[in-house]
Amino acid sequence: MKNMEIAQILEEIADLLEIQGIPYKPIAYRRAAETLKSLSEPTEDLNQKKLNELPGIGKHIAGKIDELNKTGHLVYFEDLKKECPIDFESLLAVEGIGPKTVKLLYQSLKIKNLDELEEQAKHHRIRKLKGMSEKKEANMLENIKFARKTSRKLLGQMLPLANEIKNNLKKLDKVLDVEVAGSIRRRKETIGDIDILVITDDPQEIMEYFINMDNVERVIATGPTKSTVKLIENVSCDLREVPAKSFGSALLYFTGSKEVNVELRKLAIRNGWKLSEYGLFKDNKIIAGKTEEEIFRKFKMKYMEPEIRETSEDVESALQGRLPHLIGYSDLKGDLQMHTKCSDGKSTIKDMANYAFSLGHEYIAITDHTAGLSLTGMDEEKIKIQMKEIDNLNEKIEGITIFKGLEVDIDSRGKLDVKDDILKELDVVIASIHSGFRQSKEQLTMRIIAAMENEYVNIIAHPTGRKIQQRDEYDLDMDRIFQTSVETDTYLEVNSQPIRLDLRDVHIRKALKFGCKLVINTDAHTKEHLNDIQYGIATVRRGWAEKENIINTRSLKAILRYFNS
Repeated sequence: MKNMEIAQILEEIADLLEIQGIPYKPIAYRRAAETLKSLSEPTEDLNQKKLNELPGIGKHIAGKIDELNKTGHLVYFEDLKKECPIDFESLLAVEGIGPKTVKLLYQSLKIKNLDELEEQAKHHRIRKLKGMSEKKEANMLENIKFARKTSRKLLGQMLPLANEIKNNLKKLDKVLDVEVAGSIRRRKETIGDIDILVITDDPQEIMEYFINMDNVERVIATGPTKSTVKLIENVSCDLREVPAKSFGSALLYFTGSKEVNVELRKLAIRNGWKLSEYGLFKDNKIIAGKTEEEIFRKFKMKYMEPEIRETSEDVESALQGRLPHLIGYSDLKGDLQMHTKCSDGKSTIKDMANYAFSLGHEYIAITDHTAGLSLTGMDEEKIKIQMKEIDNLNEKIEGITIFKGLEVDIDSRGKLDVKDDILKELDVVIASIHSGFRQSKEQLTMRIIAAMENEYVNIIAHPTGRKIQQRDEYDLDMDRIFQTSVETDTYLEVNSQPIRLDLRDVHIRKALKFGCKLVINTDAHTKEHLNDIQYGIATVRRGWAEKENIINTRSLKAILRYFNS
């Protein structure tokens, strides 16, 4: 493990001990953490005796550091977290809250995370605590909102930013190769910071360029091989210079996940090797490291795509040759949910069609909202007018086919807000819930099942209704949803909006086991939103989906057979 990772764990141990009121020990752990932060030599290269010789690190803490390096876990830390299950990262991200306040909040009100803190503050219970006040409580509520926005950002915000920096670096003559690593490369739905690796024959020049980029707000640290900056987007970004012989091993290491890195290091040890960010070594001689692929070949395992590097089970699947052949980013042939000026969109049908054609799509479906959802939705008369417009456009536009569709609302009883005699005239009918989120699990599940049992409904849009960092998913019986999806031949959507990504990856894996078919849609409200399809593809890749699992990988001819069946 990296020194900084271990230091962070030691600091969390200090916080946990402090909350439990244990004297002296928190100071020792904080002192040890500070030593590791300033240590230039990796702790994994030091034995327990040498660790014990470092300032501020006694015998017991040295043993715990050694355990972390050897196993990637610390039993003592895990036990402490079970005794006191507090989300320190989120609580300490709130301005004005330190370890002592976290201790007060937990001991007085059993507050363990941001949601519980917000709930107690809204009910005016914080102001009653010692040292608190009405003003502090009000500030806390405001700072909670800020912490939610700034602690982690959406993939759709961070990926373009990281790619922009990467592409600008790539243009420099002295840059030989550059890649984005970290959770962005794994396409996690939320991202904490940006990690970029670079090969260059002039590190000083590249670091100088990096720290002086136009969007740099503050330089946190800079050196010959690594620099860290705070961007004006309130994002931390690291640039590391890596030698070509170690670029693959560094990319593997800094991509993560932590659990996958631990499993690969264990695998190396079983083979009598050592794996680190510097390479795969045998008897201190590097045997692989230039590319990730050669490291995986040495382990005699299938290459793990970054999106499925999360757990030890993923590593085991790779060793056994059981990884899926993931859908590719260019495999989709069309997009079956988007909105135009006819409801709440910003672009015309023609603009949507032309832009989709430029992206390589063979077909799209226009699925504007119905009048039951809002004043901007379409009533029966507008639906019929739009259908004629689409017929006319299909006669004029070449290279792409426009399907006639609607996104209909599922009401509180499971009824659709458009009559069947209209629905049967459409090519694509999408049904979704937009209200009544607080109904019981049984009621919400019943509503979706009732919609799927309508013979004209093709797709259930954003099935769980979540909005990342804004709204939790509905309380649904997902097994019943998946089973009914198969029985009724209704497809479940993976919505590509960065704030939705719904279904999420864990639901996708389970849906595939049931035999469900999925569709990836953008739910675009402007033509530019059609580019968001990449985030839906990334999500289904994280859910282990293959090309055959997604209906809009089918050609126009094949999709027409489905709609006409």
